[in-house]
Amino acid sequence: MHNIALTWQQGALLCAALAALGMAVHLSGRIPVLVPSTERSVGFPSEAAVQRAVDRHPLVIQACNVYYATMHFGVMFAFLLWLFLRHRDRYAAVRTTLALTTLACLLIQLVPVAPPRLLPGYVDTARQYGQSVYSLGVAADQLSAMPSVHVAWAVLVGWVVVRVGRGRWRWLAVVHPVATLFVITATANHFWADGVVAVAVLVACAAGQRATGSMWRRWRAQRVPASAELAGVAG
Repeated sequence: MHNIALTWQQGALLCAALAALGMAVHLSGRIPVLVPSTERSVGFPSEAAVQRAVDRHPLVIQACNVYYATMHFGVMFAFLLWLFLRHRDRYAAVRTTLALTTLACLLIQLVPVAPPRLLPGYVDTARQYGQSVYSLGVAADQLSAMPSVHVAWAVLVGWVVVRVGRGRWRWLAVVHPVATLFVITATANHFWADGVVAVAVLVACAAGQRATGSMWRRWRAQRVPASAELAGVAG
């Protein structure tokens, strides 16, 4: 079976195109106007209302803070290890999708977008309970809320485990993206729209990789007979 994963050069070109598209849309100035009204029109609850409901329960909000700070990398590390050890034939493709999605998100985040916790009407729950990763001296850009890499990674994990795993237990992987989406809102680290854009970037990267893989397979199929024919002529 041939490795149909994108090369880093192809991945860089795809990510650059996605990032340019995301930046162009964002810089048009229409997103800040459309996001709140669009979220309400499709029935999304107010992020501030969700946070107020959860913030009444200190243990719950502290658990959300811990989940946000630790499970993002912890779950991804466990997932990649599991995939490499148990489903190595899928590892290369998933790794490339992860790299493409992350790079595209980071490039789009070059456009500063404040998270809810830095805006009036919201509480920085991690700072409130002394659980902020920024208080540890972590050099991270706090104005990079759009899109949410947390959501992109969590959805990728849930998606791949359900598709690749075996047995009923694999469906528990769906809990991670659902919990992540709730946590990023309850802690005021992201708007709902940040997660929606992240999923769109993930789907675009996965689709781009699949299309490139199909073209690669066709090219290989045409090249092998041609090589055999040339070898026959030379012989």
